[in-house]
Amino acid sequence: MYEYIAALKERLNAQEKRMLRAIYEPQEVAVAPENAWRSLCVGEAGELRAYGAMGKGHYSEAGTRFYLRSVDCGLSWKKVIEENQAAMGQAVRSPYTGTYLTLVTSNAANEGWSLPGIQKEAPAVYALRSQEGFDDDAYTVHKVTEVRIGGLRLPFTMRTRNRWICTGQTSVDGVTHPAVMYSDDDGITWGVSIPDSAPPHVVAGHHKGLRWQNYSCEPTVCELSDGTLMMLARTSQDYHYLYYSHDGGETWTDPAPSTFHGTITQPTLRTLSDGRILLCWCNTQPLPELDHTTQWPPLMEAEIQGKADDVFTNRDANHAAISEDDGRTWIGLREMGLNGIRNDADFRSKGANDDSLDKSIHQFEILELPYNKVMVVYGQHAYSRKIVIFDLDWLYETGRSEDFRLGSSSLSTQVYLKSIAGNFRGFSGHCAWNRTHGAVLMPDPDGNFEEALLICRTDDPRLFSNVQGAVWNFPSSHAGRVKVRMRIDGDGLRLSLTDRWFNPIDWTIGEEAQVSFVIKGSQLEAGVWSDVEIVWEDASAQLWINGESQGRMEFRADAPHGLNYLHLQSTAEGPDFQGALVKQLVKE
Repeated sequence: MYEYIAALKERLNAQEKRMLRAIYEPQEVAVAPENAWRSLCVGEAGELRAYGAMGKGHYSEAGTRFYLRSVDCGLSWKKVIEENQAAMGQAVRSPYTGTYLTLVTSNAANEGWSLPGIQKEAPAVYALRSQEGFDDDAYTVHKVTEVRIGGLRLPFTMRTRNRWICTGQTSVDGVTHPAVMYSDDDGITWGVSIPDSAPPHVVAGHHKGLRWQNYSCEPTVCELSDGTLMMLARTSQDYHYLYYSHDGGETWTDPAPSTFHGTITQPTLRTLSDGRILLCWCNTQPLPELDHTTQWPPLMEAEIQGKADDVFTNRDANHAAISEDDGRTWIGLREMGLNGIRNDADFRSKGANDDSLDKSIHQFEILELPYNKVMVVYGQHAYSRKIVIFDLDWLYETGRSEDFRLGSSSLSTQVYLKSIAGNFRGFSGHCAWNRTHGAVLMPDPDGNFEEALLICRTDDPRLFSNVQGAVWNFPSSHAGRVKVRMRIDGDGLRLSLTDRWFNPIDWTIGEEAQVSFVIKGSQLEAGVWSDVEIVWEDASAQLWINGESQGRMEFRADAPHGLNYLHLQSTAEGPDFQGALVKQLVKE
């Protein structure tokens, strides 16, 4: 099932090999042609394709199919219009027989096409098989099930037995469940398993309203070394939910919260050729739910009742982690990408919405490449989605630093404008708020032609919240040291260490972070740069200012994979334009 990696390597010339080897941290190589889901595939001779559609409507029309083609491991791509719109399209080549296989949902325009042999009117799942490949229009069609299963991923083969696995989701009495299909005859006949669903979201804690009730959907499955299948599902909780199967997908354990934060976003697992497991997901925490009955502009009843969402505030950062021990421990938890339009004041309507109603960087596809590289497709809208390549060694780094000499692109600083909320609102966006820049770079008061990040509190009636903050990711660590060179000319700054991304404006950070310290301006010498350090180990952290201890704090919550975020936020309760300046961030 990994033979294609050698074929990819074989096609590279000496210069292309040098170029691929030189890639280390995530490097964009193309704008993905379609929402990341099931577009990326590889042919027998090492040809990569990423499929998409032009002229596609709001999930109602398939449009004209095309693909990006690469014959150099994704270093360069060429756009090709599909000559035969009835061709098979994206598929996976069988390691058993060489047959190309894919599954499509009959009446889902964004999964299948107007393909012969498929009754679009009746809900069903079909398996398409071809000996000729992507461009074949004489493939055979086999009905898998008449159960309506949507959100299909491309199938994959198990390492420990001759079995295909394909995942999707289905609805049972209005509750979304994972659906797992399995085949032992190279995709001709299939069994179907529908595991239990995660519980619904409830109004509790900081929440004043219901989240969109996703239950369990968009599942992803990988195989462990002993043949056990591990599945993660998107939910409405603060965590993805975890399942295991010890019989090749036929039965599954009861769903249980995983250790991976993620809310109404898609995770993706992939078992690599050496047995390691790569996970791509959004390790992010959305803002607490508001009282949807009092929001303005008003919401529809379905949105108030949790049958649809009002806003996504956790889809602008995505992450990657790797496991060497079948998922027991994970390394990295690094930001793979930040949304390039995360600060845009026309976020909802930017770039129009025929291409995609969402402008997030969740949803992922993973393909292993030669020389310890992987390719990841992520994101939804053309302004946000990317095809990137990175070296797996990048996940094993232990330190990071930022001095803002190349700008503030490595941080999240967005603040939200008062915006229309809700699921579908005509021309503008899907569950999105417009934004603008919060913390920004300003001249160093020392007049040395350097810049520092100003974090303050404004007095702008256009904003949802006037508090400002900055969020910075570093490689996950169970023990470490973060250094901040800073000065406070206004009220104060809250420094928090967490195991996930929080919004810069999140008002719960002081309670939800594993560790949170407040430094007031009176604690620092006025007009002078100070060195602040937080050192943590054994589930506690100590604050130091200019080499003097300021006390120790026990973790408020477990951090199973270690800490990986520094969250900085103004403590001012009213306008404070002086705020705090941050000159340098270092994680050791």
